[in-house]
Amino acid sequence: MHRSTWRRFFRRTALAAAVGAFIAGLTVVTPLAPSAAAAGTLQQVTSFGSNPGNLAMYEYAPSNLPAGAPLVVALHGCTQSASDYHANSGWQKFADQWGFAVVYPQTSSANNSLSCFSWFDSTKDTRGRGEAASVMQMVDTAVAQYGSDRGRIFVTGLSAGGGMTADLLADYPDVFAGGSVDSGIPAQCATTQSAASGCQYSNQNLTPKAWGDKVRNSDPGYSGPWPRVAIWQGSSDTTVTPVNGTELRDQWTDVWGIGQTASSTQNLTGGTTESIYNDSAGKPAVALFSVSGMAHGLAVNPGSGADQCGTTGTYYLNYICSSYHTAKFWGLDGSGGQGGTGSLPSPSGLTVTGTTDTSASLSWSSVSGAASYNVYRNGTKTGSATGTTYTDTGLTVGTSYSYTVAAVDSSGAVGTSSASVTATTTGSAPKCYTDNNYNQVVAGRAHQSGGYTYANGSNQNMGLYNVAITHTLKETSTGYFVIADSGC
Repeated sequence: MHRSTWRRFFRRTALAAAVGAFIAGLTVVTPLAPSAAAAGTLQQVTSFGSNPGNLAMYEYAPSNLPAGAPLVVALHGCTQSASDYHANSGWQKFADQWGFAVVYPQTSSANNSLSCFSWFDSTKDTRGRGEAASVMQMVDTAVAQYGSDRGRIFVTGLSAGGGMTADLLADYPDVFAGGSVDSGIPAQCATTQSAASGCQYSNQNLTPKAWGDKVRNSDPGYSGPWPRVAIWQGSSDTTVTPVNGTELRDQWTDVWGIGQTASSTQNLTGGTTESIYNDSAGKPAVALFSVSGMAHGLAVNPGSGADQCGTTGTYYLNYICSSYHTAKFWGLDGSGGQGGTGSLPSPSGLTVTGTTDTSASLSWSSVSGAASYNVYRNGTKTGSATGTTYTDTGLTVGTSYSYTVAAVDSSGAVGTSSASVTATTTGSAPKCYTDNNYNQVVAGRAHQSGGYTYANGSNQNMGLYNVAITHTLKETSTGYFVIADSGC
């Protein structure tokens, strides 16, 4: 929108001053050259679909990322960029440590004069439309590229990015296993620009059911499972006032069909109070992190400690590493989202002792006080052992898997997970490549004739020879490719 329109929207002097806080973190960055993703660097992906929301896609993946790893989508605040958010938020540290890829959607002043995601515009933030649809195209592209686990896709965002995160969780509960709304707004609180300031600054006086209905109405007919949602809110935030944290809590506990009384509460570092709301199985479904004294921004905590991350700056505030606690809440540390509530330390010395075409064997050092050990494959519990060895079976040939182990005490409390190791089964698995028809030909996986593109080997017709049509090709043998758009 035009700057003059934005000013009319925030007429009062107090509101205009608060906009400076809402536009989290102006940072001037040099645009990255368009290229294919390279492991260990932030890269732009220039072709990911029709892109109806006019967004840019950036992505990061650590080296040797195994197939079946999780995927996190991270949305910046107004006037921020993908590069800025990647550099300051701390997500890179945990992507490297726990093994997952991160996609950073980026909007621009062409969409909004302050480069805000349009969480308040129903033509852009609803299922299948505008920016929301563009983000989903990025997810599909990344999943095809990395072989990501469709059951472990997560989304997080700050401020306007947090508002869009809540909308995406409501729009696509079938896609996202969890989300984190940082200093953001409840899903579908505003459907027009004129209603946005009321959501930011005022109690909407809605019941939990009314809030929950906004989620249920975003994807009619869907009945679960629902995303597990973390909510981060500063108690001194005057830009997105603390009532938004309460309203988000009401919204998502109602969606889950659970009450608004916390199942457990504990104090964390940085003046942070964590309130957990368990589902009917006793597993955390909603978490509200209230940071005492924190103004508008993302909570970070620079340092080399296991629970520290990020870099301070404008709207990156030194209280607690929110990315660490969010990742643990989702189970990205290998705890399976159980939170690692036990007191036992992480097992050391986790090692891959052998692999076959369909199995991987592990060993680790014993932990004093452990009654058993949980073994997690790609973040999901795959089995348990009373000793310090385990063999995982039924695996796919020529595939890499990430493993962690956690000690369990006699009461069943799960301790901190170990560092991860990667095991690769023997044999060779087909490789898959997703790209537009032009690039498939340039890469030598297809050829063109008479204006059409054909897969090398199988000679399957892929459609017109251009950059607008994208396919996934599977190489089933050397130089022989087949169309595998439905999955590889």
